[in-house]
Amino acid sequence: MKAIIMAGGTGTRLWPMSRESKPKQFFELVSDEPLILETYRRLLKFFPKEKIYFSVSAPLAEMLGAHFPDWPVERMIIEPEKRDTGPAMGFVAAILELDDPDEPIIFIPSDHFIGDEEKFLRCLSVGDQLIRETGKMLDIGVVPTFPSTVLGYTKIGELLEVRDGVEIFNFAGHTEKPPYEIAKQYLEEGSYLWHASYYMWTPRKFMEAFENYAPEMAEIFRGIQAVAVGAHHGAPQRFDVLYSRLPKISFDYAVTEKMAPTDVLIIKGDFGWSDIGAWDTLHDRLSTEENNNVTKGRSILIDTENSLIYAPEGKTVAVLGMKDIVVVDTGDALLVCPKSEAQRVKEIISQLKENNFHDVL
Repeated sequence: MKAIIMAGGTGTRLWPMSRESKPKQFFELVSDEPLILETYRRLLKFFPKEKIYFSVSAPLAEMLGAHFPDWPVERMIIEPEKRDTGPAMGFVAAILELDDPDEPIIFIPSDHFIGDEEKFLRCLSVGDQLIRETGKMLDIGVVPTFPSTVLGYTKIGELLEVRDGVEIFNFAGHTEKPPYEIAKQYLEEGSYLWHASYYMWTPRKFMEAFENYAPEMAEIFRGIQAVAVGAHHGAPQRFDVLYSRLPKISFDYAVTEKMAPTDVLIIKGDFGWSDIGAWDTLHDRLSTEENNNVTKGRSILIDTENSLIYAPEGKTVAVLGMKDIVVVDTGDALLVCPKSEAQRVKEIISQLKENNFHDVL
């Protein structure tokens, strides 16, 4: 199996720290090393280095190269532009199908926290086995802990088997980013898992899925393959024009929601997962200090509880008499909000764009 680390995201809900020029996967949010390095070192415990690839958007390729300076160019798949996970995953599948169409691959987000790495890697091993045995797509779902409206939900059916301590279920449907009341129902019902974006299949099968459920996208991917083949014979390897014709759409919307349940199996990933997608989820993951506060940099907190305070180097942030808040100061931008509203930070990004505040995007 090959692992593709997806490193092209921008992490907008972690603004003002995460920016278009340096998104969250390149920050030390959980430990002393960036999330992307944590992800890579975790995978090295299961994958040989030559089986690990990176998928990254063109604007972030240089930054990725700074973290992995000797990385072979043939294992760094650079999207011409950022167009969401549908185009990104299809692009990877199209390129890898040319060399080894039937070796299983897994897409690995570069910015997740994994508490139980050994269990996580066992899930990947079981997924690899099941793809080879069944020919079906494998996905990992994790048990939801609150009604999130920014994650997808996978409905699971019958428990098929438990292999090496890993539970495998039939797939019963997928809903992407439901409204709060629906997400609350899913949580209470107990048959829905959070979709964690660990899709596993073969390049050939991914390409067939696009042909079945998103044929216009598949046609563009076939054109990209033709350009790639031509590049081996001296033709210029330029995918820009073709790639720009792809819609900005997630793989979940483009393919997963349309798939027949019989073509998918779900692995239950109970390995201490967190998306680290917003300041409230980061706080919940890191809050071990007195009064459940999470701090970074020089800060003074008086009568303050259950809050996250990030101060930049050379600056002191003082908070008095507050509860359940987020304060993130990066020197050139400051975010202050109730922790319960942290998932709405994307709305700030929209306002920054409307007001042409591009220097802080």
